Order: sequence, then structure tokens, then C-alpha cells
Amino acid sequence: MQFVRPKKSFGQHFLKNKTIANRISQGIDTSICSRVLEIGPGMGILTAELLKLPIQLKVIEIDRESVQYLKDNALVPEEHIIEGDFLRAPIHDFFEGQEFSIAGNFPYNISSQIVFKAIENRAYVPQLTGMFQREMARRICSPKGSKEYGIISVLTQAFYDVTYNFTVHEQEFNPPPKVKSGVITLTRKTNQTLPCNESLFFTVVKAGFNQRRKTLDNSLKKLLNGIKLHNNFGSLRPEQLDVFEFIEITNYVESQQKGGSNAI
Repeated sequence: MQFVRPKKSFGQHFLKNKTIANRISQGIDTSICSRVLEIGPGMGILTAELLKLPIQLKVIEIDRESVQYLKDNALVPEEHIIEGDFLRAPIHDFFEGQEFSIAGNFPYNISSQIVFKAIENRAYVPQLTGMFQREMARRICSPKGSKEYGIISVLTQAFYDVTYNFTVHEQEFNPPPKVKSGVITLTRKTNQTLPCNESLFFTVVKAGFNQRRKTLDNSLKKLLNGIKLHNNFGSLRPEQLDVFEFIEITNYVESQQKGGSNAI
């Protein structure tokens, strides 16, 4: 088999430039973890660079044609090729319950879901380095106060340190996407838990940004049963708050839901 035909249904844009593949691989810190799962290897241009690292590598690929290509060309031992959907597979099965880093040139249409799965299973994922649509990459890494700052920014930055590595232009892919791409690295923070009800934290962040043009007094009205936030939080919009301020609001919301009277 000479090549794999990129399939629109899988959002495939195969990277062509080996130098860029090498730069992506350098985002993996092998001192953090020596096991790596590559998502969507395609024809293996990034796989070949990852194999140069001192790691145990496995790949997961949903496209049967790509799986066959990898097997035919013996890029990875067959027992390290997983045919399936990363989003549906139990994350603890990949390395028998051990931690692993994630790498990949991620399909744009599922890249945010990959990040959210990593966040939900952060006990298994100390690091993630991958290619995203540039807009998504910038959104994940954006600080408070920017237009791109949103739900995925807060939830990712609550648990991971984020780094925007570099931008990749459209012509480096086959077929070229209509937008530029960005490579980022997420490195899990030492403290994997938040000093608040994490489920409620997710709810507060999503409620705030789902009505991002409204002030928090309005967007969190249902959670607070009409009680106002104090210390000017209620007059702010969600993009004006950092992770720690959302944690503070979460604790206040929980206290009010339990019948408390402590204002922020």
C-alpha cells in the first residue's frame, strides 16, 4: 500500500513535513512519563519521530486503511496498534492502568473532546502535546480578559499548565486545511484536585460562559436562587475571572445551596 487516502469523515489532514513532526515530538517530556499514546497516526510521519524518543509507544487509529498501512509498513509492532476510537475506549486499558502522555495531529472536529477526556482522566494523563486548529489552540492557552478565553480555557488551566509551542501553515498538510494549526503542550499540575466541589466548579464555569455577555449575577441566577454575588463578582462577566476566582465563586454557590449566608 503506497499511501492512505485522507478521509473527510475522519477529519484527516496528513502532515507532510518531517521537521514539524520532529518539533511536535520534542514537546514530549520523557522525564514526566516514558509511555506515550499517539492518537490518529495516519501514515506515521509523527510516529516515526516519536519512535526516536526513549519511550514505550502505542498508537490508536479509527481508520482501518491507516491501520493496515501501519501494519504493512511495520512502523509499530502490531501489538502496539489499537484499532478504535479514543473517545470511546476506556482510558485505563491503554497501558494496563499506568500513566501515559498523549501526542498527535488531532482531527479538528474532536480535538476539544480529546482535551476534555484528558481532563476527566487526568490521573492517567500527565502530559498532552498535539496539533489543533490554531483558533482552538489559542483558546485553550488564552489568559483571562481575552476574547478567546472560555470554558475550555478555564477547565484546562485549572488542572494543566498550558504552553503554545508554534504555528503550522496550511500547506504543510495533505489536503491543506482552510485554517492554520497550532501545537500546544499541557502539563499536569502537581495538585490534581481543586479546593472546591469539582462537579459544581464545572457547572459554574459552563453556566457563566454559556451566557458570556451577561454579568455573573444574571448567568448564575438559577444556581444562586436569585442571591447576588458580593465583592463586585456579580457585576463582572466570565472572561474577567481566572481559575482561582471561579473556585471562590463555586465555594460561595455551594454554601448558598446548603443554606449558608457567607458572601464572597
